[in-house]
Amino acid sequence: MEKTATLNLRVNPIAKQRAENVLKQLGIPTSTAIDMYLNQIALVGGIPFPITLPKAPLSADADRMTDAEVVEKLSRGIEDTDAGRTRRAADAFREHRSRRAERKMK
Repeated sequence: MEKTATLNLRVNPIAKQRAENVLKQLGIPTSTAIDMYLNQIALVGGIPFPITLPKAPLSADADRMTDAEVVEKLSRGIEDTDAGRTRRAADAFREHRSRRAERKMK
């Protein structure tokens, strides 16, 4: 089908760039991906993927915290850093993956 319609959209530039990076790896032009998305909406009669709330606990969701709660959490983090109660992210992720693997084996 001939492409003759034009869409002028304002989108988050970071989200656009991240999506374009993935699409480039797949060899799909952005316009084709948008065409695919619009076709899927028409085919399924709505958004073609589930829309859900994030699984993050409320205590980690800054969008749901008051300013005072955010400041308190940041202050606690600074205190932990100053007191040496931190560890390398790579070590924390390695431990997390190890615990997940152990749980799957049970």
